[in-house]
Amino acid sequence: MLVVAMAVALVVVAAGVSLGLWAASGGDGGPTAPEARSSRGGAAAAPTPTEQETSPGPSRSYPLSTAPRTIPAVRDHTPARGPGWKPEDGDRVVVNDPALADEGRLIAGELGLTYAGEKDDERDGDLRLSLEDRKNANPESYVMTVRDGRVEISGPAEAGVFYGTRTLKQETHDGGTAPEGVVRDEPAKERRGFMLDIARKNFTAGWIEDRVRELGDLKFNELGLHFSDDQGFRIESDTQPQIVSQPHLTKAQVRKIIDLAESRHITVVPEIDSPGHLGAVLRAHPDLQLRTAQGSAVQGAIDISKPESAEIVDGLLNEYAELFPGKPWHLGADEYQALVRSDPEASFPQLAAAAQEKYGSGATVADLTTGWLNDRAATVRKHQRVPRAWNDGFFRGGSVQADQDIQVAYWTGKEIGARPPLEYLQAGRKVLNYNDEFLYYVLGEPQTFVYPTGQRIYEQWTPRVLRGTAAVPERYDGQIPGGSFAVWCDLANSQTQDQVAAGIRMPLRATVQKLWDPDRPELSWAEFRALADRLG
Repeated sequence: MLVVAMAVALVVVAAGVSLGLWAASGGDGGPTAPEARSSRGGAAAAPTPTEQETSPGPSRSYPLSTAPRTIPAVRDHTPARGPGWKPEDGDRVVVNDPALADEGRLIAGELGLTYAGEKDDERDGDLRLSLEDRKNANPESYVMTVRDGRVEISGPAEAGVFYGTRTLKQETHDGGTAPEGVVRDEPAKERRGFMLDIARKNFTAGWIEDRVRELGDLKFNELGLHFSDDQGFRIESDTQPQIVSQPHLTKAQVRKIIDLAESRHITVVPEIDSPGHLGAVLRAHPDLQLRTAQGSAVQGAIDISKPESAEIVDGLLNEYAELFPGKPWHLGADEYQALVRSDPEASFPQLAAAAQEKYGSGATVADLTTGWLNDRAATVRKHQRVPRAWNDGFFRGGSVQADQDIQVAYWTGKEIGARPPLEYLQAGRKVLNYNDEFLYYVLGEPQTFVYPTGQRIYEQWTPRVLRGTAAVPERYDGQIPGGSFAVWCDLANSQTQDQVAAGIRMPLRATVQKLWDPDRPELSWAEFRALADRLG
């Protein structure tokens, strides 16, 4: 009798261990418990008692999933046991809100699924996109749950849900599987940009559209277009057609770019630089060219003592405010050549006289230039735009200070009277990172510029590295909304547009990784580069 009792006890213990393994496998969402669903249709068959008494194998238990490999990397993944999810013929994309129709149709087309619109029922293989009210949540955040052969991506706003679909697209690329479990993800920085100089080099509309698609898949949310400079003015104008260069983008082409960008939750940020870099405009208005006391013309500089100068530039700002709907607006304000002279007041007596008339007897040419910036900011502010300007358009001292709401686009510390980024931060300003030592891709590598590498950005740069290689103190992190990688076309013919696309490919990926999560990446550079190659 004792032998029989011990045998029964062993069977019970063995069964209990197996049931415990089922609980561990299925309790976090994996479809391995007897009552759980299989990855496609029906319920998983319950194992026989004989199977329960043997060690669990792959047919009955899945290992814990590993975090997805994406660019940028997801910030949190809770693993689970299960087969994961991959798109199959007949699977649906469904939404809980008509506002997600665009996101739903896009990912359905990309993954070869059927867009079914708003549905309440659940089917195996479903990808469900949901808007959920999450108080005080980052609107770009999302939660992606892979469980029981289905995927749900939810977020407080459309942008977050869209970013979740980008993660899923990368996970399932080239036959991949989205791992079982829950991704919780959001960007560290709200502005993740790419700026393109189309003034000095013409880029085709198709090439720009390709970059928009690339940026969207990488979770960038800004595309800057610098379309006015000394060498060219590259967007059609109705009010000043004589300033437009050949070739150029038509407004219809720009609207198509903007529409495509909006579908990817990317804001297109226009820049008409002034009072410098206006050579293309001045060729049509030579009477507004800035001249020295000796009558010599100053390259690209408009005479800001003349009321007509403000009328011309404000007219352009007003015209293009109707074309570009986004909130941010770049006013330029850099490298006004009147201020590189040792004595601007003596070199440009008309500017000195205008400054004193407007701001008092002690006013300087720098004061007049700051007043110009403030006036242009007021023009775009009437269109509910948020102005930004290059850091060398802000001057130390003086009787006139730049308006506090003008954000600083910090690119260099090499200008005359350079101010370190800390000065702007201590003054309470918001500072965007365009650090020219990491983020400037200048065609032809003029002066001291060299083409930036993705590896250097990935390993050495963070959004707090605003100038040089040193980071500002962490307490200022909240004043740095983000940053932008920039392509400048100083020597326009040095590369074709296809060479530019290839040259910026890895720098763009490294930049967005550090804007999404500035902490030290988990992957080595070699691993990150291999991942980028696999994802295409």
